[in-house]
Amino acid sequence: MSVQLKQLKTELSDELDAILKYWSKHTLDNENGGFVGQIDFNDHIIANTEKGAVLNARILWSFSASYKVTKNENHKKIVKRAFEFLSEYFYDAEFGGLFWSINADKTPKNTKNQIYALAFAIYGLSEYYAIAKDDKALEIAINLYLKIQEHSYDNEHKGYFEALTRDWQPIDDLRLSDKDVNEKKTMNTHLHIVEAYANLFRVWKDKTLQNDIIELLQTIEEHFINTETGHLRLFFNENWIEKPDVISYGHDIEAAWLLLQCAEISEDETLIANYKKHAIQMAEATKEGLDSDGGLWYELDPEKNELVAEKHWWVQAEALIGFYNAYQLTGDETYLDIVYKNWKFIKKYILDKENGEWFWGINRDYSLIEKDKAGFWKCPYHNSRACLELIERIKT
Repeated sequence: MSVQLKQLKTELSDELDAILKYWSKHTLDNENGGFVGQIDFNDHIIANTEKGAVLNARILWSFSASYKVTKNENHKKIVKRAFEFLSEYFYDAEFGGLFWSINADKTPKNTKNQIYALAFAIYGLSEYYAIAKDDKALEIAINLYLKIQEHSYDNEHKGYFEALTRDWQPIDDLRLSDKDVNEKKTMNTHLHIVEAYANLFRVWKDKTLQNDIIELLQTIEEHFINTETGHLRLFFNENWIEKPDVISYGHDIEAAWLLLQCAEISEDETLIANYKKHAIQMAEATKEGLDSDGGLWYELDPEKNELVAEKHWWVQAEALIGFYNAYQLTGDETYLDIVYKNWKFIKKYILDKENGEWFWGINRDYSLIEKDKAGFWKCPYHNSRACLELIERIKT
């Protein structure tokens, strides 16, 4: 192994510790339980804000996955805290779903079943079960999987619908966030359903679940991967009619490695071979979004040929894994050079060296994007996972 590669692994190990230390120190809500709902750009806790299911589930995953490496008992305590809070206050025992958000006093706020959130709960719960062997966690994860299959799966055209009401009825506003198109089937949700199902299959070797993973990967391959360009298609209606939108460089490079990992977990040799090809093509396509400073731009509007000229933290984290994965598949050191340059960019512009954690990102002029350090969408999942994946992949 090169000295440079060894140094990268050491630095990422140190950064994983720093990320976990930040979330351990700053995000525990000792007044209301669980974790604070929001920490702003200046590291001020915004008191009594609503708490999102995705944030809680991602904390559960991050600390569970990290515990396998760190063996830090304090991390295990945080894992238990995240599980107990999710299972008691986010999990909807009456209807078998998951509240999108709760108030600071732990009462339900937004009760819709956003399938994306259910998927992340499965992802976190299965990772927790892997380290704790807590049967309740596995039971909830399986229940959520069965509810998705019962209510979100499209029996006629395949794929999954975005969202439903608390009692599993159709809902008008299907969007994850205000920036999304209000369509019934999205790349983002399908990506994270298959990620969750694959993680569940690691701890629960159910044949039906395995078949669902295989079908999902086939559906993603058929509809969401544009094999002409190597980019992802993002939005569709129920009949798989595309609603053209932006190119999302972060999702392209995330899907490049993550879908291959899911294919490998599925044990389907045809899909593994296909997704190795997709991983390389998508990494190549993502190169279009690389800037000369090593950072990866957020999005491109292809109709206007106009960049969303921001470089977000999570996009950089996924770039580390996706391009390293391409290097592993090909042996082409061009990809490894991209990883080195991207990590250098992250250290220079994205890491908050004074207070810890990663900034949301930077604008074209290198000014900081003044958004949350922790919140609905700002979680330890992408950056801790980048550290964990490369620590595992770089063999010493």
